[in-house]
Amino acid sequence: MARTQSFDRDTVVRAARTLFWSVGYESASIPELESATGLSRSSIYNAFGSKRGLFDAAVQSYLDEVVRPRLRPLSGESVEPDAIIVYLQGLHDAFGTLTSMPASHGCLLVNAAGAPIAQDPKVARVIADYRAELHDAFSRGVEAHDPRLDAEGRERLVTAITSSVVAAFALARIDAAEAARGVASAIELLTLRTRAGS
Repeated sequence: MARTQSFDRDTVVRAARTLFWSVGYESASIPELESATGLSRSSIYNAFGSKRGLFDAAVQSYLDEVVRPRLRPLSGESVEPDAIIVYLQGLHDAFGTLTSMPASHGCLLVNAAGAPIAQDPKVARVIADYRAELHDAFSRGVEAHDPRLDAEGRERLVTAITSSVVAAFALARIDAAEAARGVASAIELLTLRTRAGS
């Protein structure tokens, strides 16, 4: 008869998520995961199958609890005209708060993209889907911000904003202030392009 889990799965996954986000998949050792989650090695393996299984759960938690709530105003049925500015300004402010996870550790998935774990096809697919999710949300936000933009102009602007956000996440661990400036440039580009109606 299987043993009943005596821990809160969501709490464990969040603790592991913080560790993976801070140091990366490869650098997160099993002893560190044991310390972070309060579970023994055997409990981690019984509950998640492997360290990789715990990482997959942490990535899903990151998407569901960190990424998508922030993107929700850009991905709902109705998108407010200022939603894209609010998103970018919020990200800019997060980079300006050095104790925040984005400022100190960037983005869990962008970090993974530059690590050996990205060679795994499943992880590579999750990272690609994440970028596409950002792009789609930003596209809806730009369209709501200025419906006058034609499809080609909107696509160029959205691609530039998406690239700026991803680059800012990649840079944040090294220079959060420069990451914030990158997002500020994306806001300026959005404002100038939409003001010009081109």
